[in-house]
Amino acid sequence: MKLVPLADRVVLKQEAAEEKTVGGLILTSGSQEKPQTAEVVAVGPGTKDVEMEVVVGDKVIYSKYAGTEVKLDGEEYIVVKQSDILAIVK
Repeated sequence: MKLVPLADRVVLKQEAAEEKTVGGLILTSGSQEKPQTAEVVAVGPGTKDVEMEVVVGDKVIYSKYAGTEVKLDGEEYIVVKQSDILAIVK
């Protein structure tokens, strides 16, 4: 199956959480902080008022509590509005 976002929605694949601290301590899954960076895997067509600025393959930073988490074919994705994306990482 394939996720096809509508309007100004973007489908993101979240990066894996860090398993070690900078000092080398191993973190349990409960104490791992949810990353706010992700890769764009699908982009909607936009609307009359919103032109899409991100493209598939962009690495982005998004708002901490933004979007809806979706599981499809064993993969986890987040569907957000483009306005919830804060920056593109170059």
